[in-house]
This record gives sequence, C-alpha cells and structure tokens, in this order.
Amino acid sequence: MKLSELMKNVTPNPEFAGIVTAGDMVLAIDFSGEAANPGDYIVADEGVTEQTGTLEATTADSTYLRSGTSTTKTGTTRSFTVSGDRFAGDEFQDALLDHKLKYGTGQSVIKKYVYFNMLTGKGEQGSMSIAVEDDNGGEAGSNASWSATLTARGTPQEYTYSPAEMASLAKAATQKSS
Repeated sequence: MKLSELMKNVTPNPEFAGIVTAGDMVLAIDFSGEAANPGDYIVADEGVTEQTGTLEATTADSTYLRSGTSTTKTGTTRSFTVSGDRFAGDEFQDALLDHKLKYGTGQSVIKKYVYFNMLTGKGEQGSMSIAVEDDNGGEAGSNASWSATLTARGTPQEYTYSPAEMASLAKAATQKSS
C-alpha cells in the first residue's frame, strides 16, 4: 500500500494529545528509488508484527584537570527493527525481501524513508541502509516469519505529513507526466 492510500481518509492534528499506539506510527520506504514524493512510498503494514524505532546516542568521554570525567553526546543513530509474518503479495514485504535487496550491498540497499505519527503528522525523513536478517523463519505449523534492521544514514530531517502537500505533489506529478 502506498502512503497516499493509507492516509487517504486521515487528517493529522499537530495539536493531538493522548496515547499513541504502535499502529499509529507509519514507516514508508521508496524501494523503487523513483517515487515522485513520499505519497508514493510503500508502507510497512500487512503482516508486520513489530516496527520498533530505536535511537542510540554516540558519546565521547574526556577527563579534565579539576572537574574529572565528562561525557559529551556527539551524535545519535536511528534504527528500526521490522518483522512480521510473511504475507506473499504484500508490496512492502515483496520489495523488502526481494533477492536484489537481500543480497545487495552499498548504495543498492540505501532507500529513502519517512517515519511519522499519523495522529500528529510529525516525524522524520531520510535515507536508510536495509539489512534483511531473516526471510523465512518459523517452526512447523506456524506462520513463516521475516525480520530486517533498517539503519538511518546520517541525521534524519524533520518531516510533517500534510494532506494538502500530498495532493499538490500528486497533481504536479500528474501534470508533469501528461
């Protein structure tokens, strides 16, 4: 499913206050490398059982004459653990588990993404390196499973989903292709 399809009847409220569930967080990836805008990115949805976003601080310790050891934060790494039950025919899973992506290296596994709260529209965008770790696990009689770790390259930029922006980008893309 494309992001534009998922958000078709959703209007985020930047002022939303309340409990956010894991299902309210949207991860969408441009597997093709040719998407005109985030509305064309493919959403992690069908059969996905986990979509955990993790932040890990990078630090450096220094020792000073009179104040002793001090830790300075030097950066943050963003990664996602994504896993689920194999659903053949799901656009996200089929792209993620494609032979070229599973065995790809370097730039061939770097893809653009957006990650945001669909209730507020607020989140981030950037590029990530995809490492598929399991493409067909499971015990006899259970659903086949898969898992991947997606690691952001550099520092993601702030992103705010806007229905009006998606509509104008889609309209511009349609006019450009005509």
